[in-house]
Amino acid sequence: MTAGDRRVGGERTVRVEVDRDACCGAGNCVLTAPEVFTQDDADGLVLLLADAPPAASGERVRRAADLCPAGAIHVT
Repeated sequence: MTAGDRRVGGERTVRVEVDRDACCGAGNCVLTAPEVFTQDDADGLVLLLADAPPAASGERVRRAADLCPAGAIHVT
């Protein structure tokens, strides 16, 4: 099990937090994991659709955090 992973019902999951104050609206997260992230229509900043996404999304969520130019995505 890697850092940030947990088991729920036998499946590995991650917990995600976003910092909208740090977000610059680049949209990399939405392109990488659209089942977890979207952008606010009003300001273009990140919105979290699921703070505990499905296990199958774990790698995409980590990749989205790595790609975020503002460091606004935190995986625990």
